[in-house]
Amino acid sequence: MSSTKWLSQLRRKIRAWIRRHSYSFFSSLGVLLKHKIGTLMTVLVLGIAMFLPLGLYITLENLDDMNLRQDEWSAVTVFFKPGVTQDEVGRLAEELEKRMQPEIVRIISPEEGMADFREASGFGDSLEMLEENPLPWVMQVSPKPGSTEQVEHGVEELTAYLQSVDSVEVTQFDYKWLQRLGRMMELGEAAVSILIFLFGVAVVTVVANTIRLDVASHAEEIEILALVGAGNAFVRQPFLYSGLWYGVIGALLAIVLLFLTILYLDRPLGLLLETYGTVYDMRGLGVYNSLWVLLGGGFLGWLGAWISVQRYLRLLRVGGRLGRR
Repeated sequence: MSSTKWLSQLRRKIRAWIRRHSYSFFSSLGVLLKHKIGTLMTVLVLGIAMFLPLGLYITLENLDDMNLRQDEWSAVTVFFKPGVTQDEVGRLAEELEKRMQPEIVRIISPEEGMADFREASGFGDSLEMLEENPLPWVMQVSPKPGSTEQVEHGVEELTAYLQSVDSVEVTQFDYKWLQRLGRMMELGEAAVSILIFLFGVAVVTVVANTIRLDVASHAEEIEILALVGAGNAFVRQPFLYSGLWYGVIGALLAIVLLFLTILYLDRPLGLLLETYGTVYDMRGLGVYNSLWVLLGGGFLGWLGAWISVQRYLRLLRVGGRLGRR
């Protein structure tokens, strides 16, 4: 066989393959649209099943990005030893900016500290009885904002360095809230992974059951196709595309539900964050993650359909009613 003839046959096979798959691709969508009520109910179940883990995932992503006055919460307070001069404090602040590159370095003089204490405590003129100001120089250092893990690492590194400085008496920072927040975020991420797996199994199960009923309603057609020589791949093809469409449409519905939920919660969340002195706009999946959700939904639908059709074909083959493997 000449190469020209071989290439010509190859092109014909490719065109035939494309036509067959294109027909199955669009005809399967037409079948779904023809049975509107059944398709709608199935898609609703799939969309809600995908929406739940997506909603928790986006919630965690937004919580991790929020800055609820984090620069103040994560500030390390440095108390200097008595007798430390302003020049020493200033040199340490410059050294910190070069070495650690913190977000904020605030120096509080003894006089400023006393004024703040007088205003906050309410003792007022009673403090005038003190012969000298007992307060030391104080410095508040805030690491660069970021994720909980990044802030925690920055605070640990900053505290370790400050405790090694001779002029520093003590450093103060409450790690508990930061550690608890970090562990809660890790727990949430683990919960998201479990939910993705469980609801992924649910999507496969729902699609498999739906396609099983569809296959059963076309049992006679399948047997006739098998008798005239159609292979399993040819029989499976339209059902696989139906499963693919179920998964993609369900994923699209989950994305729309997530968008509407974020739109609905944006205003009350903004009002809540105003009490923390910050402004934050909730972010959604984005184009890149949305494409992955659509691909994942399509794959789960395709997998459910493949499992259902393959099981039915195996039963027909065992029963001796399938003409060809």
